[in-house]
Amino acid sequence: MPVAAALKDAVLAALVAFGLFGLMVGLHAVQGPTGALTVTTRLDTLAILVGVTFAGAFARALLFGREPIAPAWQFAKPLAQLKERIGPTFSAVLVPALLGFALIAPALFYNNRYLLDLSILVLTYVMLGWGLNIVVGLAGLLDLGYVAFYAVGAYSYALLAQHFGLSFWICLPLAGILAAFWGILLGFPVLRLRGDYLAIVTMAFGEIIRLVLLNWQSFTGGPNGITSIPRPSFFGIPFNNEEDGFAATFGLEFSSTHRIVFLYYVILALALLTNWVTLRLRRLPVGRAWEAMREDEIACRSLGINTTNTKLTAFAMGAMFGGIAGAFFATRQGFISPESFTFGESALVLAIVVLGGMGSQLGIAVAALVMLGGFEVLREFEQYRMLVFGLAMVVIMIWRPRGLVATRDPSLYLTDFKKSGP
Repeated sequence: MPVAAALKDAVLAALVAFGLFGLMVGLHAVQGPTGALTVTTRLDTLAILVGVTFAGAFARALLFGREPIAPAWQFAKPLAQLKERIGPTFSAVLVPALLGFALIAPALFYNNRYLLDLSILVLTYVMLGWGLNIVVGLAGLLDLGYVAFYAVGAYSYALLAQHFGLSFWICLPLAGILAAFWGILLGFPVLRLRGDYLAIVTMAFGEIIRLVLLNWQSFTGGPNGITSIPRPSFFGIPFNNEEDGFAATFGLEFSSTHRIVFLYYVILALALLTNWVTLRLRRLPVGRAWEAMREDEIACRSLGINTTNTKLTAFAMGAMFGGIAGAFFATRQGFISPESFTFGESALVLAIVVLGGMGSQLGIAVAALVMLGGFEVLREFEQYRMLVFGLAMVVIMIWRPRGLVATRDPSLYLTDFKKSGP
């Protein structure tokens, strides 16, 4: 492309960048000493963004013109061959490596409370991602209100533990059962809905649950939430500094980290249980029905599969794991309120499922680690971290539209076809 044409394209790109970032970055509202908001300018930052856009557009126009950029076209065949050669080996090595690291992480980060808490948070979202994967990845039902089951599980544990004095281990399955019940209730109204309409109804369901929790003050505490939620114990041994506490029982020096390590292994066990149950369900008729409905619901119905029961079981199983994760969240925090269960949580879990690769257990775990870890790495950038994070998500969706782990083995093979196939 001629230099003049490239310069013209670069100027247009710079003008677009100025229009986009002029108000978002160029102007900044800060709270003054009197409490009033004052507007300040950040022209230097705006100039940097516009200059980077101009330089990038000019270089692209000179090197590639206006054609779509395909920088990896000449490496496509070697990369495909390399992926085919080492792909199975890489997955076979990565899964045990991640599991081994998860098992020894408390020993590595024992003196770092921040990393332990971050690890617990990542595992919680891994479990939530695997639970939502049943609904979205396997059954193909777009659920934007998954946080509702998370909230049901959390409030179920908090209310049962406080009013009935039940232990964490008894409340945990009860919270999952109650969340599954609400999953079935959600499933009935959406049996005839698909696509965007299904997403809108599930999103509305999540908001209904949050508003009920917010306004039913006599039962849920309203905006004040529920405090003093009982902590779990180690087979009846509390984690305190008394004679009957965990440290004194096992002859250890008391440390508050003992409870954090115990919570870490609890959520690790719950996440692994979720993964194991999901993998087992895939091989059962109900799991194959989920995948058939995901591919083509009409063809699935024509084969005699009861799509009503298939949808309800998908919602119930996904909601159950979300409720169990919510119960763990409540006992870990010791305090819950409706602000913890907003639509943003549903969007984050859905983003983990989509970016990891719908239907891929390994991909979801990697995506949760990358996304939650990415949030913490970018925390130093303050207001810019969401911009950088959003840009990274756009790049991933462009270059890996099917997720980080775009492929997975089928749940079952046709043995005869596999033997006779090419």
